[in-house]
Amino acid sequence: MWYVMQVQTGSEEKIQLQCQKLISTDVLQKCFIPYYKEQRKLHGEWFLLKKVLFPGYVFMITDVPEELWYDLKKVQGLTKLLVTDGEMIPLSDEEVDFLLRFGGEEQVVEISKGVFEGSRVKVISGPLVGKEGLIKKIDYHKRKAILEVEMFGRKQQIRFGLEVQMEKA
Repeated sequence: MWYVMQVQTGSEEKIQLQCQKLISTDVLQKCFIPYYKEQRKLHGEWFLLKKVLFPGYVFMITDVPEELWYDLKKVQGLTKLLVTDGEMIPLSDEEVDFLLRFGGEEQVVEISKGVFEGSRVKVISGPLVGKEGLIKKIDYHKRKAILEVEMFGRKQQIRFGLEVQMEKA
């Protein structure tokens, strides 16, 4: 099952490394941070960057949550786990499906490409194809789409890379 822990934003990779180092693979099958790719213009040149998709969260997969709960006490910097009545709450099937659908096994969301069709944007390639309804806002200047999705029991605004051409090629 998949679980999530909340950590201080910016410390995700440090916490991930601690988990991988301190927790046996018998307990922790995988510890990961979902990323998205975006393009950023710096000094007149475009660069491809990889950014944390859910700042402040680290994801874990385990079949023995009780043992993982105990082993996580060794990790410094852990803020909190999603817990109810003293038990870790796994991600829902829909949340796991969302992560796998957009990030794949590597958990890196690629940049989508879109075109204007009238006054609307149609995504023609990438993980956002057919998901235009999830897009709440597009920042054309920064080449990002802002989506609003239900994750961790509340609405989250997340960013994906999106390049929009002015007219269909």
